[in-house]
Amino acid sequence: MYQPAIDLDDVTAIDMHVHIEVDDHGHTSLPEPLVAAASAYFKTDGPRPAVDAVARYYREREMAAVVFTVDARTQLKHQPLSSTDIARAAAEHADVLIPFGSVDPRTGEAALELADRLIREEGVRGFKFHPTVQGFDPSHDEYAPLWGLLERAGVPALFHTGQTGIGAGTPGGYGLRLGRSNPILLDPIAADFPDLQIIMAHPSVPWQDEALSVATHKHNTWIDLSGWSPKYFPAELVRYANSLLKRRVLFGTDYPMLTPDRWLRDVRATDLKPDVLPGILKDNAVRLLGLAR
Repeated sequence: MYQPAIDLDDVTAIDMHVHIEVDDHGHTSLPEPLVAAASAYFKTDGPRPAVDAVARYYREREMAAVVFTVDARTQLKHQPLSSTDIARAAAEHADVLIPFGSVDPRTGEAALELADRLIREEGVRGFKFHPTVQGFDPSHDEYAPLWGLLERAGVPALFHTGQTGIGAGTPGGYGLRLGRSNPILLDPIAADFPDLQIIMAHPSVPWQDEALSVATHKHNTWIDLSGWSPKYFPAELVRYANSLLKRRVLFGTDYPMLTPDRWLRDVRATDLKPDVLPGILKDNAVRLLGLAR
């Protein structure tokens, strides 16, 4: 069972958004057409490392990383990577890796059972959801039991928000609907489950103002800065990260699509204040994930 063993004095940053896209047997987290489309969108054809390689990569950089897959078996008709396997592999690298689980909300009771088992038996520290790729509206009442389970367990829920490169350029965008990732759909969850910590991933373009509105009104919400080079961050996001939200903004990359090396290089071209960067890079994540306990 995973137990964190991160020496907080030895890590310079905690990357809150790292995808595991392939397992040790070569099975990918997405169908091949979506893998190709995402590579074209992000202009990268680099390797998709498995857990052990991700651990080595972050250890070399003196960073820790939150790792996960996305279980979209219903929408994509594709067998997901195993969150159990990811958690067990992360347990072997507990000095640098923090596992989040993923369940398909559309599987109903099975999702609840799997989420409960991943928490109790494998020690996952949170869950990743992608409403567009998983094909569900997170604000619908049918998913409330899942949010309640995560709230009671005290683990955060990380939601993709905004535009996605997955499916971009394919016919009909592979049938994926962008509106399901509007961050305003997370507002009812934050209202009904006030002790559930909700992370809104990425600059939420074209709904950045909605994300900032939710985050300033519901203090159980956070924003991670993954998926975009910092030099392209919307000005309003930077302004809020420097002020009202500086204790609830998190470093994230979307690795392997964006590397931490590039993120750290490009952040120098932004107006993010030097005195808020330590919180964004590490301290806020330590507090959210309870790593100092």
